[in-house]
Amino acid sequence: MTAKTGVRFEEAENKKCVILSSIAAVSTLLSCLAYGCPILMGLLVILAVYLMTGNRYQWVYIWSKTYKRDMTGLKVLLATMFRIWVWERRGTTVVTRWAEVAEMEPDKKAFVMGDRYLTFREGDEFSNQIAWYFKRRGFKTGEVIALFMETQPEYVFIWLGLAKIRVTTALINSNLRGAQLIHCLKIAGCKAVVFGDEMADAIKEIQHEIQDMPLFQFNSPDRTSAAILPSTAPLATELAEMSTEPYTDLDPAKPRDTLMYIYTSGTTGFPKAAIITNIRYLLIPLGVHNSAHLSSSDVVYDPLPLHHTAGGVLGAGQGLVLGCTVVLRKRFSASNYWSDAAKHGCTVAQYIGEICRYLLTVPKGPNDRAHKVKVIVGNGLRPQIWQEFVDRFGVERVLEFYGATEGNSNLVNLDSKVGAIGFLSRLVSSIYPLTLVKCDEITGEILRDENGRCITCGPHEPGLLLGKIDPKKAILTFSGYADKTASEKKMVRNVRVENDCYFNTGDILVMDHYGYFYFKDRTGDTFRWCGENVSTAEVEGVISNLVGLKDTVVYGVTIPNVEGKAGMVAIADKENKLRLEELAEGLSFSLPAYARPLFLRILPEPPLTATFKLKKKELIEQGYNPGLHGDPMYFLDKKSRCYLPLTEKLYDDIVQGNVKL
Repeated sequence: MTAKTGVRFEEAENKKCVILSSIAAVSTLLSCLAYGCPILMGLLVILAVYLMTGNRYQWVYIWSKTYKRDMTGLKVLLATMFRIWVWERRGTTVVTRWAEVAEMEPDKKAFVMGDRYLTFREGDEFSNQIAWYFKRRGFKTGEVIALFMETQPEYVFIWLGLAKIRVTTALINSNLRGAQLIHCLKIAGCKAVVFGDEMADAIKEIQHEIQDMPLFQFNSPDRTSAAILPSTAPLATELAEMSTEPYTDLDPAKPRDTLMYIYTSGTTGFPKAAIITNIRYLLIPLGVHNSAHLSSSDVVYDPLPLHHTAGGVLGAGQGLVLGCTVVLRKRFSASNYWSDAAKHGCTVAQYIGEICRYLLTVPKGPNDRAHKVKVIVGNGLRPQIWQEFVDRFGVERVLEFYGATEGNSNLVNLDSKVGAIGFLSRLVSSIYPLTLVKCDEITGEILRDENGRCITCGPHEPGLLLGKIDPKKAILTFSGYADKTASEKKMVRNVRVENDCYFNTGDILVMDHYGYFYFKDRTGDTFRWCGENVSTAEVEGVISNLVGLKDTVVYGVTIPNVEGKAGMVAIADKENKLRLEELAEGLSFSLPAYARPLFLRILPEPPLTATFKLKKKELIEQGYNPGLHGDPMYFLDKKSRCYLPLTEKLYDDIVQGNVKL
């Protein structure tokens, strides 16, 4: 598919006469001012001729449109880099920065959830108790303890207390069970597990597999009487005996020491444990804080899971690192999102993945604008619903950003450009070197020139985003994963010069002439059909709009003896309201023939990760074989252009080549 993202540069052609006239007028004016100085007049004439020849007028036009944005971006970048540089020079860690923040307003609410909260003083005292407890238990610097718990105010202060004794915390996804849970505990080398009472059943299922790991059960303050698992320490009870006095390590941590492990979402398989250092934890919330022009008086609504970067670093970090009050929610609720924000006086709200689409599906009501939210921060707001979202909920500013838990390639949309995930100005390209390079969109393989170097993309050319790795600069480092082999796979060498090294984001983006970036697809998700490349992300956006913003997953499936992959879409429709005739008709008007999914699967529930990303791996493996699951499936008949039930006989005919595709 051809990406239709951003404003095409052809509009600049329509401005050509205006630009040329402006240059000529300015030159004439300056010439008048320089009258009597032949040398200056000559230089001005040369400048005017230079700017009016070739395509240079285009850059004048671009500059006139982007200089305010670019100057703002430069200020944000330099302010963030300078503060991180100062913190690193001073040896600042999350623990030492927290100590400064906690002293500023000790009685201010730090983390709020429902009617319960912890002040900065209470959070600090609780984290001190955690530190003393696990120190007396004999845990040593560099050891890893898993934290397996749903969102609550104490969550952050448990890992902060462990950080005070330089123990690394592995933040385990609370949705994991069985083999995936065991995998995450073992790849990080966990020596123990701290779990919430609500996770007791999940731990009980695997207890025989982790007998070498001591278990500590933390009962939430509102569930103090919950039963303690056998062979498990009652953490909340035993903490009461610990001192609340500060714990001071004689050998303090360093900014680049590992603070925690955060696991990738697992959309394509088992999660990987990404290393989060102290300096990276400081950088992420600071960058967003500066970009959104926040202050410590802001109240942040963070309904995201704390085991993920967006909720536990970007969101929680606004409290830990920058002194904001952070409002939590145990589980995201579309119907309570705006009422929560209004109740707690939130001025900033977070979103991720499909959250904004879910909010639009809630019937309109008085809570839509009964809030004080001035800016929403996150990633994954689809271009197709962007303007509708802003108009309905009255949000002044959308701060869409792009980045990965472990990556160094971050972008921010500072001026709420609809659909853009960020921008890169030529003013900062030397100090923040990101690049789009040409690749095979199907396999993700990077294309190189005759010298073995990567080929840079031009405007509107889809390419793989790479970020230069520079260990000397905190914003350009790549700490990798607990699994070093996985780390090596994310690095690309000899990109521009011999032996340089870049981080491979795995995402295909498009940049327009103005420097705005737009998401196109994940490498490996794009597939080829009828000689054309099909972007799953673009098709998902179109179909989601056609079916009332339902969860939609698009992927390619193989048909024996047929070149390429056919499109397949899985749609979550638990209310059974999907109208197949309207869908087929809408697709015929909205998508070219090669991009229309041949196969349709109806799901009872959306296949979501904990971070509201749509899973594809299992759906791809099951394909369109009706014998592998019981969900209803349909096939797009070429003659009638309607979706027909995919029976066992029809499946056999397709596989045997008896059906014309």
